[in-house]
Amino acid sequence: MPEENPYKNPEVWGGIECSINRVGDRYFDQLSYSQHYKRPGDIKMISELGIKKIRYPILWEKHQPSIETRINWDWTEQRLQLLKEKNIDIIAGLVHHGSGPPFTNLLDETFSLLLAEYAKKVAERFPWLEFYTPVNEPLTTARFSGLYGLWYPHKTSGSSFLKMLLNELKGTVLAMEEIRKVNPGAKLVQTEDLGKVYSTKKLSYQARFENERRWLTYDLLCGKVDESHKMWNYFKRMKIPEKDIRFFAEHPCVPDIFGFNHYVTSERYLDENLNIYPKTTHGGNGKHRYADVEAARVEIEDETGIEVLLKEVWERYKMPIALTEVHLHCHREEQLRWFKYVWNACANVQKEGVEIRGVTAWAMLGSYGWNRLLTKPRGLYEPGVFDLRGDSPRPTALAKFIKQLNASTIDAHPLSNEVGWWQRNSRLIFQRTISIGQHRHVLVGNNEPILILGKNGTLGRSFSVICHERSIPYVLLDRQECDITNRHTIDTAINKYNPWAIINAAGYVRVDDAESESDKCFSENALGPKNIAEACLQHHIKFVSFSSDLVFDGQKNKPYTESDLVNPLNVYGRSKAQSEDFILGINPLSLVIRTAAFFSPWDEYNFLHYVIDNLSKQQQITVANNLFISPTYVPDLVNTSLDLLIDDEAGVWHLTNKGSITWSDLAYETASKFKLNNMFINSMPAQGISLAAQRPRYSVLGSEKGTFLPSLDNALQRFFNERKISVSTRSIV
Repeated sequence: MPEENPYKNPEVWGGIECSINRVGDRYFDQLSYSQHYKRPGDIKMISELGIKKIRYPILWEKHQPSIETRINWDWTEQRLQLLKEKNIDIIAGLVHHGSGPPFTNLLDETFSLLLAEYAKKVAERFPWLEFYTPVNEPLTTARFSGLYGLWYPHKTSGSSFLKMLLNELKGTVLAMEEIRKVNPGAKLVQTEDLGKVYSTKKLSYQARFENERRWLTYDLLCGKVDESHKMWNYFKRMKIPEKDIRFFAEHPCVPDIFGFNHYVTSERYLDENLNIYPKTTHGGNGKHRYADVEAARVEIEDETGIEVLLKEVWERYKMPIALTEVHLHCHREEQLRWFKYVWNACANVQKEGVEIRGVTAWAMLGSYGWNRLLTKPRGLYEPGVFDLRGDSPRPTALAKFIKQLNASTIDAHPLSNEVGWWQRNSRLIFQRTISIGQHRHVLVGNNEPILILGKNGTLGRSFSVICHERSIPYVLLDRQECDITNRHTIDTAINKYNPWAIINAAGYVRVDDAESESDKCFSENALGPKNIAEACLQHHIKFVSFSSDLVFDGQKNKPYTESDLVNPLNVYGRSKAQSEDFILGINPLSLVIRTAAFFSPWDEYNFLHYVIDNLSKQQQITVANNLFISPTYVPDLVNTSLDLLIDDEAGVWHLTNKGSITWSDLAYETASKFKLNNMFINSMPAQGISLAAQRPRYSVLGSEKGTFLPSLDNALQRFFNERKISVSTRSIV
């Protein structure tokens, strides 16, 4: 039941991932990837969340690609006007992880002057803008461009890092001076990553250094860096001219709001015991070699977390604070838990006198390529408040939660009440032997589980595995505990377990046997789901059930989508089609997922295992070479189904791994992956195989609603890797 909303303050803000960063001679534009340039409707969609402020791009690299460019403000003016009409304050971002247009860069002595000239143009064109972030995360950008060499101009030295940082901050100071000539009331919202470094005793000197370095953005802008500052000698060792440092004491530009971007990965741990950690984490400082990992992955004695960091900020600056990026790339319930975790932390420190102005739902439209640190085009897409993997942006459960934060009541999703992975024991993937006090992280149980029906089937067992991994409370029942053909047993289970959702993974699965057992097939595949749909409607419970590609007749030559008419060729397909009609006719808010030919690493009842088992024994298999399908990797299917369920999606959805293949080619592909002799594969047309049930020639599934699962090639490779690990583990045992 909805409860009184305890979240009165701070404000809810929003932000769009808008980096235009340079690698070599290529610029990677997040707004181009997200298609935001082409969708004016994004503004209305975002405004409906009730946010008060938005970090919005007016990026230098986009507007002034050459020094001679006559800036066209039309697109930006239209978008800013739409935001203004919605009464959303704009925090204008001028450089976001960028190095400037091609005619300058972070080491260019004129960078700061050129940025100030651009800022002046922005202010003159939009004199009503009040909030600015001239350079987002200058210290982080300088690290990536000057210390690590990942972004342009690809330097790897302490001196390059400091020169870039000073150029960015001088540009910020000069930009605000120009802006305030036009609008004296303009305010600086300075953003930076809010993190901290922890370490072993041996590496404590490195942790101390990095923990002092993290404040440089704000200390310089506040004019606090002089001979008494702990980083002064570092500047001197890097041969930074004193005049470049003293500029900031002579031109202080104290941020009006200290904006902090905080991620699970922001807190780090350094350990010289390299053998504990993967090689990808290994690095060093010239004196010692060490691993650099997420602090959340290691049990350490120090008190960690966002509350600790916010208190440190307040003690140091005593100025208004905003969380300017709150995002987690994870499953949907973890995104909910992370935002709620950060929000609660802000509420807690507010009670202790810390002034928190806003908490920003970052990556409203998601982001691209951060798995590659924006070093290659596009990259992995991370959904945000909205999911862009369809024809239009789709609000997620996070959108609903954010919208409720401004309401008088809040109906928090049941899964948001569980602690996030960063607080659970399972987070500790790097084991260390240290003495610790009483364990601080306890997995909180929840009285509202998901009820999973189909304990003995592939799908039911897979849901239980993944729900356990994702810390989603569940109850898994077999036919004896809940017979879906008996409405009374369904009601009994609901009353006993009080679920918030039911997943029907039960049913009749033997396609050929169904031809002679049609009554049994229809009872389990159509009447059973009908019973569940009725019970869920009565008890106000979410319902998910699964259908099949066999509801289609195979007459198309391109993938079937959700709106295509069904015309099944066999009893099994007809039972699934009738199930869909029953479910959505009774309870249109139900979620019906059509899928096909799934394979799983967790059981032996799938085609790929059949191929592997028989070819390993040098036994012949006969497979059809003229039936086209879209195989589905069960972990992908289950994870995405859960995300859609949590997002409150309804209706028919097609979920398969992207791609099509014949059964025969799938067998050959499996043989190749596992280095098995394919001479035992007997490939022939389906007409020559004794199959009781007629199959559609082409039953490949596509979707009008988006591509949510990885490619088939990707899925097969992960299946192969999982099987190798499983076999290796069994051999050790």
